[in-house]
Amino acid sequence: MAEPINLNRYRKTKARAEGKARADANTVKFGRSKAEKTLDQARSDKARRDLDGHEQDP
Repeated sequence: MAEPINLNRYRKTKARAEGKARADANTVKFGRSKAEKTLDQARSDKARRDLDGHEQDP
C-alpha cells in the first residue's frame, strides 16, 4: 500500500510554491537595486533644481 498523504499539507505547499514563483516574476519585472533608485532620485532632483533655476520673476 502507498503511504497516505496529507492533502492540507500538499495544498499549502503548492500555494507557497505558486506564491514564490509569482514573487520571483514580480522581482524580475519591477525590481530595481538601491543604486538604481538613488540614481533616479538624484536625476529627478537635479532636473527640478535646473527647472527652478530658469524661472523668471513676474
